[in-house]
Amino acid sequence: MDTLYDRSNDPRAVIEADRAHVWHHLIQHKPFETVDPRIIVEGRGLRVWDIKGKEHVDAVSGGVWTVNVGYGRERIANAVRDQIMKMCFFAGASGTIPGALFAERLIEKMPGLSRVYYANSGSEANEKAWKMIRQIAHKHHGGKKYKILYRDRDYHGTTLAALSAGGQQERNAQYGPFAPGFVQVPHCLEYRAGDLAGEGYGERAAAQIEEVILREGPDTIGCLCLEPITAGGGIIVPPKGYWERVQELCRKYDILLHIDEVVCGFGRTGTWFGYQQFGIQPDIVTMAKGVASGYAAISCCVTTESVFEMFKDDTDKLGYFRDISTFGGCTAGPAAALEVLSITEEEDLLGNSARMGDYLSGKLHELMDKHAVIGEVRGMGLFQGAELVADRATREPLEEKKVQAIVVDCMAQGVIIGASNRSMPGFNNTLLFAPALIATPDDLDQVVAAVDAAITKVVGSA
Repeated sequence: MDTLYDRSNDPRAVIEADRAHVWHHLIQHKPFETVDPRIIVEGRGLRVWDIKGKEHVDAVSGGVWTVNVGYGRERIANAVRDQIMKMCFFAGASGTIPGALFAERLIEKMPGLSRVYYANSGSEANEKAWKMIRQIAHKHHGGKKYKILYRDRDYHGTTLAALSAGGQQERNAQYGPFAPGFVQVPHCLEYRAGDLAGEGYGERAAAQIEEVILREGPDTIGCLCLEPITAGGGIIVPPKGYWERVQELCRKYDILLHIDEVVCGFGRTGTWFGYQQFGIQPDIVTMAKGVASGYAAISCCVTTESVFEMFKDDTDKLGYFRDISTFGGCTAGPAAALEVLSITEEEDLLGNSARMGDYLSGKLHELMDKHAVIGEVRGMGLFQGAELVADRATREPLEEKKVQAIVVDCMAQGVIIGASNRSMPGFNNTLLFAPALIATPDDLDQVVAAVDAAITKVVGSA
């Protein structure tokens, strides 16, 4: 019988095994009847190689904004190996050394918060937050303050509850009916605001949230859940004044503020967390992806001490947070996360994210001057987007088919970029860039050159 090692060195055998047995994420498999599935076999720094030996610059950190510190970090692999050989797993009712030490170091980066609840994915972390909200409603508000507000275009995960809080209609399609008690508020995309801009639009976008609060009844709303910068919904940086007003509304109506940092967290925007760019103080913060940079599975639901204290009640046998995440007890995640945190500090990756983000933004603006199809460039740090339009004057979105053709052409050139797709009907028209925080000007020049060539090929110049 062939060993795993023998089989792994036979590309055709691996491809056929994948074709026959693997159900891939987010992709239609019908083309695999005649086209080989893509298999990535190695990564170093910002580059990956597929099973056929082709090299790619990865401008989306593992396809889903995860590998923040780059591929091939031996010290992370060694830390994970050493930890799991000593103690691989124990259920989260008990503590572990890496779990305790990472929680301590994480909280140092998050003034005003104090408790870390471990799980293993962003979807699950958000579920934990909403379960906390629902239990608080029952314990402290007679079951009434249970509703969760979420924003159009934001995305919070793949479970049915997360889809219930999903502002992307095409991701939600065919999965209903959804859980009750989730209520949508409008998006805050200034480019699509029409008659207002800047602080004027920020005030109006926040006022639209207040309208929903008053319509639903403030005494029924437990939390407002928002991404600090909308990610897959189009890299939407909220307008000036928006976040300050949102914070005021939460305090005014006694609504907990839950910030979903699954994408923006751990340096993506140039600060440890995206919300720190806006001077706000959340009550709950969820994170995953970049926490361990893809080297192990981990997510965290982080709360203030006041939220935690609401579950300390030994007079009620059901009064504690009765939740478990089996693989929240795996020690590989916090062991890897400790190394990621140290690498981020030692190599000043927050600073590099800010500097290279400015560089990438500048290069994309240069492309915008060259190509009328780019309607707007927006983002923060190494988290940038370029919204494509068929007509700059009317801002008519470029059709999704052409947007995806640009992505495919970049891939053929050896550059992996992202784009909003199969998410928002008629508005899947934004190219997405989120390279690892180690990116250099040379890396980004190669990415932008590929986009330039792809736009010229698919749409034409000017």
